[in-house]
Amino acid sequence: MTGFGKATKEFEHKTVSVEIRSLNSKNIDLNLRLSSIYRDKEHELKSEITKLLERGKIDLSIYVESKTVEMPVEVNTELAKSYYNKIKQLAIELNEPQTNLLSYVLKMPDVLKAERKEPNEEDWKDILEVIYSAIVSLNQFREDEGRSIEKDFMDRLSIIADSLEKIKEHDVARIQSIRDRIRKNLEEVVGRDKVDHNRFEQELIYYIEKLDINEEKVRLKTHLDYFMKTMKEPAGGRKLNFIGQEIGREINTIGSKANDAEMQKLVVLMKDELEKIKEQTNNVL
Repeated sequence: MTGFGKATKEFEHKTVSVEIRSLNSKNIDLNLRLSSIYRDKEHELKSEITKLLERGKIDLSIYVESKTVEMPVEVNTELAKSYYNKIKQLAIELNEPQTNLLSYVLKMPDVLKAERKEPNEEDWKDILEVIYSAIVSLNQFREDEGRSIEKDFMDRLSIIADSLEKIKEHDVARIQSIRDRIRKNLEEVVGRDKVDHNRFEQELIYYIEKLDINEEKVRLKTHLDYFMKTMKEPAGGRKLNFIGQEIGREINTIGSKANDAEMQKLVVLMKDELEKIKEQTNNVL
């Protein structure tokens, strides 16, 4: 979801520049920087950006540079003249200096009034045009990053899938190795001729069932396939995160049941790759 977009366009009476940045966030979080005269457009703009960008911490800055000279304040000339005449007359009556009377007049109430410029719909249409261009630029940035993340996902999922295949190979010999090891240890402790082989087989079956990972292997393969399928779906970032959690659950269970050094090494490798995948899912919409 990280990205940056910028657009600038020259119009007859102004230059409009828009910058938009996006950072990772579970929801949409908008921060708009625009002139106060367009505050009534803020809700409309937020609604439109939410539709176009869906998620992320979004910072949008709009800069409008006018090519014409604008008067920022308005002078109430008649009122200023009235104040001036009254102050001058008062100065004469009190025999006070009549210097700098204008500076006093300008400080009087309502002589100077800041002009509040009303928003122009045509100006706003021009601004929206540049905003949309900046959003297109941002989305292109996101798409480029998305392709890079997709390749990273595929490489890491491939490592996990290859490790799963190696675990399957080890699993074939693992059970027999566990059976032989338990039998040998038991015979060394109580003596071979004192072992009740029927009872031993019953207990061994119960023990080995606890170490069986066939269901976990099947579910892990299913989750890996589902992850790759979901990668092709639009706005699948949250779903990928959930699938990643399920993949982790199966890997952890395999690790807890493995009871085999080589399989444990493969489990550690899969966990490492999965953590890197989960970090990157935050960058997916």
